[in-house]
Amino acid sequence: MLYLVRMDVKLPSDMPEQQASELKAREKAYCHALQLSGQWVSIWRVVGEYANFSVLDTQDHDELHQLLSSLPLFPYMNIKVTPLAKHPSAL
Repeated sequence: MLYLVRMDVKLPSDMPEQQASELKAREKAYCHALQLSGQWVSIWRVVGEYANFSVLDTQDHDELHQLLSSLPLFPYMNIKVTPLAKHPSAL
């Protein structure tokens, strides 16, 4: 199942820079692993925001929830999920 996911990140302003850097490095490694597995189909930055739009491919809603809740930055994210269906005009 394909999902369009918007992720907005809001780190606490008082978070130590070292902790933020470690979280971001873990997030990047996790994202890269999921991209290599084919589950994280694409990721696009939202210009001017600490946010992204991503397309994820999982077997079901539960697998998507597990994937998203395992993101190192998950506690600091506002996430909006939109399930996708094939469009009849798509080639």
